[in-house]
Amino acid sequence: MPGTRRAASAIILGALAVATAAQETARPQKQPSGKMRVTSEMVLLSVSVKDRYGNLVSELQRNEFRLFDDDVEQNIDVFATDALPLSLLVLVDNDLKWKEGKEMAASIRAIVGGVATTDEVMVCRFDMEFYPGEDFSRDEDKIMADLKEVQKDSLPTHSLPPAPVPGPSNSTTGSPRVAAPTSLGSRPSKALDDAIYSSAELLAARGADRRKVILLVSDGLNAPRLNHHAMNEAQEKLLRENIAVFSLATGSEFSRKFQRIEKYSKDSGGDIYFATKSSAMEQLYAHITEQARHEYVLAYVPRGNNRTLDYHRVLVQTTHPGLTVQARDGYYSDKTAAPVNP
Repeated sequence: MPGTRRAASAIILGALAVATAAQETARPQKQPSGKMRVTSEMVLLSVSVKDRYGNLVSELQRNEFRLFDDDVEQNIDVFATDALPLSLLVLVDNDLKWKEGKEMAASIRAIVGGVATTDEVMVCRFDMEFYPGEDFSRDEDKIMADLKEVQKDSLPTHSLPPAPVPGPSNSTTGSPRVAAPTSLGSRPSKALDDAIYSSAELLAARGADRRKVILLVSDGLNAPRLNHHAMNEAQEKLLRENIAVFSLATGSEFSRKFQRIEKYSKDSGGDIYFATKSSAMEQLYAHITEQARHEYVLAYVPRGNNRTLDYHRVLVQTTHPGLTVQARDGYYSDKTAAPVNP
């Protein structure tokens, strides 16, 4: 563990050194008039690689990657394969259908099995609203208690419609009236985009030497009218803060309802998995945290790309056919730095 922390610190220090050098190079010696904006543009990418069978590939070297920014190939200035500690926000859908919710509730405490002592975890829930946890914690007992609480709250109530109620006393024909069910076990709508955005806000302040991850457990349903933030706003927030979404979709992978959370996952450099049974979910929790932690870290200062753009597309490839690379699709330029006098 101490070795892991030292490796993570070395990654960040190396990245900052390269960024500082690039900033000094970018500073003009003479400037006729006005001011120019100089920003540190080091881009950090967490990259996972899988073979054709879906197994993680962990033995690649720097020269086995190719990296493109706005279609311009870049030099990889920083490269590391050491595991980074996680800042993990577990985001649980509190509005699942009865069958899916029952399986999820039975599995949720297994998440703690994939958490290392260097990781920090916050457990949150959402339906039409977002319910944040108290804080990030490294205390296993506290994390387990939070997961137990979510397990209890997420277990859906399963109510059968009440017995038929007789009609008015003067009615002698027709079917008896049926009272509306008092609990359907699931509300018909939820604010998924707001939950992602709020989760990203909580992760934004975590250390730059940590891997920031949202572990989303959801059926993928969303009601746009209930959200204050559109999907593109939530996606931008994820990319600006370098946060990856790893989704556990509760249901069949062929359902169209998962397209939204799949896009969140793929575009942010995360991944998506599918499960319907609690036993499969338990196995996937550990797999997801392992993948999120054991990734390649590639960092670079963009050179030769289109600096007039706010958003830059990124493509990472390997020199080996048959391997699949997963990384975030792009990043937003930092336009918030103060002007620098020449």
